[in-house]
Amino acid sequence: MSDPQRGVRDGVESSEGDPKAVFLLGVVLSAGFAWTVVWGLDLLGALTFGLGNVAAVALVLFALTYVVAVR
Repeated sequence: MSDPQRGVRDGVESSEGDPKAVFLLGVVLSAGFAWTVVWGLDLLGALTFGLGNVAAVALVLFALTYVVAVR
């Protein structure tokens, strides 16, 4: 116990996670959130629920998340 206790920031900054896993997680989470958003907009009558709309919203969400995370 002579080492000082490391904080969360130290752990995150020293992490060397697999970028493919982060990419896949981003795709899955974006798709799930897009599904929910399009379902809600369909419920309100603002957008028709369909695979194309879900894919388009997921692509926009993923791209936005990627730009914000890489920046």
